[in-house]
Amino acid sequence: MSRNDLERSRALSRRTFLGGAAAVPLLAWGAPTVASLTGGTAAAAQAAPLVATHPSALHTAGELSTAAGRVSARSQPWVGGWDRLVANGRSQSSWTPRPLQDVIRGGDGSNYGQMMGDIAAAYQNALRWRLSGSAAHGDTAVNILNAWSGTLRSVGGNADRFLASGIYGYEFANAAELVRDHPSFNRTRFRDMLLNIFHPMCEDFLTNHNNAVITNYWANWDLCNMAAILAIGIFADRDDLVTRAVGYFRTGAGNGSIEHAIPYVYDDLGLAQWQEAGRDQGHTIMGIGLMATFCEMAWHQGIDLYGHGSNRFLKAAEYVAKYNLGLEVPFTDYTWQSGPNTTAPHVGWQTHTEVSPNSRGQERPVWDTILGHYEGRRGLSAPWVRQMAESVRPEGGGGDYGPNSGGYDQLGFTTLMFAPPDRAVARLQSYNYPDRYVRHANYVGRLDANVSPAEDAQFRIRRGLADPGSLSFEAVNKPGYFLRHWDYAIRLEQYDNTATFRADATFTQQASTVGSGYARFRSHNFPERFLRHQNNLLRIDPLDSDLAVQDAAFRIL
Repeated sequence: MSRNDLERSRALSRRTFLGGAAAVPLLAWGAPTVASLTGGTAAAAQAAPLVATHPSALHTAGELSTAAGRVSARSQPWVGGWDRLVANGRSQSSWTPRPLQDVIRGGDGSNYGQMMGDIAAAYQNALRWRLSGSAAHGDTAVNILNAWSGTLRSVGGNADRFLASGIYGYEFANAAELVRDHPSFNRTRFRDMLLNIFHPMCEDFLTNHNNAVITNYWANWDLCNMAAILAIGIFADRDDLVTRAVGYFRTGAGNGSIEHAIPYVYDDLGLAQWQEAGRDQGHTIMGIGLMATFCEMAWHQGIDLYGHGSNRFLKAAEYVAKYNLGLEVPFTDYTWQSGPNTTAPHVGWQTHTEVSPNSRGQERPVWDTILGHYEGRRGLSAPWVRQMAESVRPEGGGGDYGPNSGGYDQLGFTTLMFAPPDRAVARLQSYNYPDRYVRHANYVGRLDANVSPAEDAQFRIRRGLADPGSLSFEAVNKPGYFLRHWDYAIRLEQYDNTATFRADATFTQQASTVGSGYARFRSHNFPERFLRHQNNLLRIDPLDSDLAVQDAAFRIL
């Protein structure tokens, strides 16, 4: 994409805040207090703690029950995830823990492989226990966690020790959250291990960054330590840790806070550049997975970080998914300084000038977490994330993606736990006439209230006929018939498999400027024109007035 295209896409400057609030603004700008996180007074915050129920880190009791029901019914794609869990060697109740007193990651004597393998085994056995009721798997998970809390004294090594504190801290806490009420689990001792060994390291990193300049460490270093503090806070019922982690996400100085992890937004394209995109794709996807993990855990505490900055994270996930599916994305030069915190201001600077193809297409088990929230919970379109999730399903976990550390950076099994049902039927509600809906009548596209029959206003949102990253609208009560434009007017016509039809019936979803939760749909073959209503008829027109912008805004229901 040319520089002019980038300018037209209005990429935001690095280390600046968005002007708007989150889609569901539960958090205020600035350093948050417990009261600001919950939207009430300090007294109300004390009466309603952030960590109110358990389990509530990556998984809640309700979500575990739903997953168990899907597995029992052998429903796809979830049972495919279950079958992959069962087939994983670390999911077996015969697993024997190998705890160490002193774990080293990086430098001489590295031995952290024993820890990461045991954490995967603990989480996977705990998940099998929660979903199937198998006592043997619950006992194995508890045995692993008890062995480590009774043995571990330190986590050390070179700078990579802070990756260990973050990644294994959040993973340990999530495994423990699943078995916290198991009668044999020594919860107090495990809590002490997390608070006395892992948490101080995580806090030290976010505060001092290993005595480096603030931009020295990539986003995933911050994100894993943020995730550990949040997960430990949830497990240990420490609202102050939850507040600390969420506050850093919003306004932290390092590259893990959202405006630094996602420095440039291309609103017109529904994309946003990830901080490590110029480095390589393996670490970029790792970062996307860590931010999804963080947002998911916060969501279960009643805090919507997924929606921050008009769904800024969704745009970044779409960017990363699209590029790793083999398609092109824009890139804005990214400049950063590296070195110790004594580095002079004029030295140590480097610049990425293009997105990196290194590790392009690497598989990591992260995508269904993102799709499950944005499409499943919120009803938003995430076409590139969906295509990526569908291409790698069912997602596995630790041990399924190679023997090295990268294969254990995520707990995984996101298809099993997060994949949303296919969106069967959707309606498009008008922004400025909220009692009216897009419908077809006598094969003409219209906007009407009190639609009868109701099916005339119901459509299946299909992958774009002309572009898999876009959308096409198929009538529920006229299968094979799609909304298309002809002489700029919208009609319902039967698909004839021509290139012209495919282009006329394909629209790209973008965020509308009228407010969060509303979308606009740009014509595939007339990209300066958008779907809108005028005198209750549907057309594609340029958005050349405030009225046209409002007429082109719709909510997907």
